[in-house]
Amino acid sequence: MADHLEVTDSTFESEVLQADVPTLVDFWAAWCGPCKMVEPVVDEIAEEYEDKLQVAKMDVDSNQETPANLGIRGIPTLILFKDGEVAARMVGFRPKEAMMEELLPHL
Repeated sequence: MADHLEVTDSTFESEVLQADVPTLVDFWAAWCGPCKMVEPVVDEIAEEYEDKLQVAKMDVDSNQETPANLGIRGIPTLILFKDGEVAARMVGFRPKEAMMEELLPHL
């Protein structure tokens, strides 16, 4: 399993928005079934693209300010941030190929 950066409301700006590399943030919660399905796919992407991409996770139960500011209403939500901006957004479970179609143009 890949190591993920755990981000919080207080570290989001420095770790994600000011990151030197595109950062994929997995917004999740422990009680969320589809979040558990997304996790191994996100782990694979993290390992395969570790030289081009940083992967972070944010627990929406512990951190409510950032998801609210981003208009996240359903989880799992995966958002790719590049140069401090939202480059891609995916809601719900998707197979890896579908995720990569969204992500690759920005890497």
